[in-house]
Parts: sequence; structure tokens; C-alpha cells
Amino acid sequence: MVHCKRPVLLVSLAVLLTSLTACANSPAAKNIEQSLAADPKLKNNPAIFGAQEVRSNQQPPTPQTTAQLPTDFPKEIPLYPNATLQEVTPSSNENPSVSTRWLSSDPSNFIASYYRQQFQANNWQIAQGSPDEPGSSFEVRRNDIQLKVSIQPKTVTNAAPNQPQTSTEIQISYSRNSTQTAQANPTPTPQATDDAVAVQPGDPQFIGPLPSQDSTAQASDTLDNKNATPTPSPQPSSQEFSDLNKVPQEVRQYIQDLTVLRVFIVESNALKSNGSTTNQFEPGKVVTRRQFAHWLVAANNAMYANDPTKQIRLASESSQGAFRDVPKTDPNFPAIQGLAEAGLIPSSLSGDATAVLFQPNAPLTREQLILWKVPLDTRQALPSANLEAVKQTWGFQDATKIDSKALRAVLADFQNGEKSNIRRVFGYTTLFQPKKPVIRAEAAAVLWYFGTQGEGISAREALKLARPQSQ
Repeated sequence: MVHCKRPVLLVSLAVLLTSLTACANSPAAKNIEQSLAADPKLKNNPAIFGAQEVRSNQQPPTPQTTAQLPTDFPKEIPLYPNATLQEVTPSSNENPSVSTRWLSSDPSNFIASYYRQQFQANNWQIAQGSPDEPGSSFEVRRNDIQLKVSIQPKTVTNAAPNQPQTSTEIQISYSRNSTQTAQANPTPTPQATDDAVAVQPGDPQFIGPLPSQDSTAQASDTLDNKNATPTPSPQPSSQEFSDLNKVPQEVRQYIQDLTVLRVFIVESNALKSNGSTTNQFEPGKVVTRRQFAHWLVAANNAMYANDPTKQIRLASESSQGAFRDVPKTDPNFPAIQGLAEAGLIPSSLSGDATAVLFQPNAPLTREQLILWKVPLDTRQALPSANLEAVKQTWGFQDATKIDSKALRAVLADFQNGEKSNIRRVFGYTTLFQPKKPVIRAEAAAVLWYFGTQGEGISAREALKLARPQSQ
């Protein structure tokens, strides 16, 4: 039965194929062929699937401005790299300043930090306002150029997808004033030097450079005068070190503030090929025990110039020396002996019979740095401490190398939280390296702040307190 149906199926297929072949040239077949053919537009304009979606997500191109800087635009004026010039307004009879307007997608605090660094590095003087305060205007001066900079955050309306919702507008206006330059930069004389700048160095808005220092005032700050404190009254220093570009910005500020407080005395210690002198702080140079003892007393007394109860008293010539290698004729005797008599450094006076030598010219180590400084922060007895306590708090891998006398100070410094000297100077570290010599930049970072988290004072705050007295 099955075999009988196969011939019938084969015959049916043959008839069907013949019919289709016969209709190949018929109008109906043409219509079917055209309906199934590809769109001829695809042949001439091949498209990629999703192209429409990609085009819809593309950001509109940033409009290009035709504004150009004037040909005589001063090269001394720093321009923020990631900013686009939008508009230039030339000077007029009513407004002698040339004004430029810029836009940047960077945050305003980034831009303010950039201008602060540029002004410091290139000897601009702050006349009004401060670049430390984004969102406000400030004025600076250099030679004959008066410059006004405004850094203002702006909200972007109808921002494209994936674009920042805010931008920063920078307004830079400048003018030249040769008359003011002649008044602001007179020929240096002992009588006119300190009046040469609009903002005095004691002003926290002051950036630099500092005018030349009166040699008489500088001489009065040396320790040769045994009857005077090594910390002068917080009259502003009048010079600036020339090698501070070698240190990070925050450390540079520490050194500058302490220099204005006269903790660091600027001395011309190098001679250039042209015969002029240059002032070097040498931030990477190792600090000696003698030097740090003087700085420690000077910084403490400058911070607490208005609070005699917190000042360190200098030793008099009648004091019996605590150390065999620091005679009364030593220029640093008043400070070193004063620290010993206050019990701030180990000596026979504090019951340490082995501390008969001070070794003034030996390098100051990290553990000595903390041992001498922390008591002036806490103003109270150091806590009891042992090796395990220091390991559990600081987590130092080399805690066993810390001298037993310094363990208590290291533990007390940890309890000071974010105001800790170790954190401020060395950042996050699991190695204390207690015997490593301290460099001058690290010493400056330690001396910049005295006190605890709840009560203390920085060199910057001391300058603000000193400003009314210096005017």
C-alpha cells in the first residue's frame, strides 16, 4: 500500500515544479520577486544597526569661540591650561583694564590652587582677597601689572548626557601702571624698605616676595644676646627663601609661615656667578640637635607671644650648665639650657644621670623629634607606655627599635589624632625608623602647630594674631 503512494507523490512534485517554472516570467511572479528583494537604498547607503541610537547619544560639539588674546597680553600672567577663552573686552576711557573671560570644566578649588602656586612661584604680591577662597575675587601685583582674578563656579543649564553639571568661569582683568610700580618698588633704603608693599608679610594674605630685611632687626634675633629671648616678638620676617620649590606645597607653607614669624632667619649663604646672593633654606638638609633646640624655643614662644605662661624661659648666664659640651659661651646655651631646666629634654636635671652630653652638632633623630616636641603639645605628664601599647596603636613594625624614653611621647602623639606630629610629617607609615635623621622640611612641619585636637595654635593663626601688633 505504501509502495503504491510513492509514484503519486513524485508525479505531484513534478507537476508543481513545472507550474512554477512556467510562471517565472508572469506578472505575478515579478511582483513576488520585487516584494522580497532588498531595499535599493541599502545598496547605496549601507547602514549599521543602532546608528540612529548612537547619533542621538553623541554630545553636541563644543562651540568654538573666535575670541583671541591681545597681541600685547603680558606673558607674566598665568593662564589655566584647561580653560577656553570666551570673550575679550578691551580697555576704554571708563575702564583702563583689559578683561578676559574663560570657561573650564575643572572644579573652582583646583583652579584656585593652580593660581596660588603660580603667584607664589613667580613673586606676585596679594593686594586684596585671597586665592585660598574659591568663589571670590582677588587682586595681585607684579612690577607694573595690576591683575584681578575672579574664579566663580557656574551651573550648566541643559547639560548634555555624561557632561559635568557645573563649570568654572575665570575672569582675568589686567592693567599696567608704571607710576604705581615706581612707588611700590623704590630704591631699597633702610627707611623705606618695610613700606614698599601694600600688604605686609604679617598679613596672612601675603604671598611674596618678602622685602629685604633690616640688618639691625636680624642681628637682634641671634642668640648671642643672652638676655633676650631667641623668639622675637612676632614682627614679620622680611625675606623669603629661594629654594622652596623643592618641597610640596603644604610643606612650603609651613616654612613660609614660620619664616614670617622669625623662627627661621633668612641669611644670604650662597653667591651666584653674577655676584648677587641667594637665600637657601635647604629643606633636604639634616637638622642638628643644636639647631632644632633653637627652633623649638623660637617657635613655641612665637606661637604664644601673648601668653607668657606658655613660653619657655631662657637660661641666664648664672645658670649651671646641664651639659658638658654646651658651655655658657655657646650661642645656643640659653635655649638648650632653658629646655633642660624646663624638663623638656633629658638631662641630669630631669634625673637622667646618663645624659651629661647634649651632642649639639649631632643629627636630630625622629624619636628625639617627637620626645622633645610632644610635651609642648600636651602640656601635661606623658602617659605610661610600653612596647605592646605602641605596636597596637601605631602598628609600627620597627617599634622595638624605639628608645624606651621616647615610647611615652610616641604613644601620646597617637592620642592626638589628626594633630599628631607623626601623621603631619610622615603621613601614613608602618615604619617609624626612629634612628633616622630628621631633615629641615620635616622639622618645619612639626613646628608649624602646637597643641592638641581640642586646643592648639598654628603658625598661620599666630600670624593673624600678630598682625594688629605689626601695623
